[in-house]
Amino acid sequence: MKLIVSGATGFVGREVIRQSLSRREITSVVALARSPVSAPSAVELGPGADPSKLKSVVIPDYDEYPEEVVREFAGASACIWTVAITPSKSKMYDFEEVKRVCQTSTLAGLRAMHKAAAPAASTTPFRFMYTSGAGAERDQSKMPSRLYGEYSLMRGETENKLLGLASELGGVEVGVVRPGLITAPGAIMRSIMATVVGWAISIPSIDVTDLVAVMLDQVIGGLDKEPLMPADLAKLAAQSGSSATAETK
Repeated sequence: MKLIVSGATGFVGREVIRQSLSRREITSVVALARSPVSAPSAVELGPGADPSKLKSVVIPDYDEYPEEVVREFAGASACIWTVAITPSKSKMYDFEEVKRVCQTSTLAGLRAMHKAAAPAASTTPFRFMYTSGAGAERDQSKMPSRLYGEYSLMRGETENKLLGLASELGGVEVGVVRPGLITAPGAIMRSIMATVVGWAISIPSIDVTDLVAVMLDQVIGGLDKEPLMPADLAKLAAQSGSSATAETK
């Protein structure tokens, strides 16, 4: 299968690239980012990795998709979308800019990919895996009591709009993952923050290698449920037979 990875230079996106190059089911990887993406070093790559599967595609802005970029999506079967402004950084920007990056760009991306990706005759839907957050709230009449309430409503609204767009376009299956804080081996500050957040609001953290292994399993084998909450992600990560995950444990 051909996989599109948006936000390929980001924390989660880089791990998606790393693991996907080792997955035999994935034959081609389009790394979509605002700057060129190169394959991880030989030391970072997992067993059986094939860096030649990687194609870097540079896009000036995730809101707009020139024809030369859309052509690179031809024949793709899935996308893992990681572009967002995180809650902790959202206060650094005007809220409309946060919404543009987290919502407008996401919807524009799905439209562009649907236009060029899987052939119309395909019996398998184009799978679009959206990386959301544990605090996302789809019920727009409800203001979450926790910090970043407006942000949480916006992320939930984005999920609603993605599901609606998928229904409108046809041939699209949207999956949503809602991880808590995402950690990584050796990332001490992330681990400390995960402990604090887990204690304060009872949201478990997840290692980025486990999160990505689950997302790849979902786009390759089909969606187990939607959305995948932190507890679901932990359960699926424990069940995952991904060699990429085992490699980093």
